Amino acid sequence: MNGNFYQNPTFPNNDSGFNTPPGNVSYNDTLPMEESYIENILRLNKGKIVKAYVSYPDSSAWQNKVYEGAIEEAGRDHLIISDPKNGSWYLIRMIYLDYVEFQERINYKHSYSEKTF
Repeated sequence: MNGNFYQNPTFPNNDSGFNTPPGNVSYNDTLPMEESYIENILRLNKGKIVKAYVSYPDSSAWQNKVYEGAIEEAGRDHLIISDPKNGSWYLIRMIYLDYVEFQERINYKHSYSEKTF
């Protein structure tokens, strides 16, 4: 191919502020706070004790499960919780997450406001 390689296109009207390929993105501080996506809300509450209610519709043994522990990390497709009572760590896919129950106030940031509930 003539020694050339395909370059990812950049879009001049991209308001997100970055045109970095996904493999080079650090999810800690470089992702924009886009509206009130659940992973952003979970990141704002890192370290808080929660109960994550999860449903596995294709499993007869684990159809509904509750994970309890501290929020360690949250990404677009996953939530990591550590249980200080037994030392277990859980990687939960967001697709199975029904809802999260917080044991304390929720930190919440929207694109136009920041609140604590």
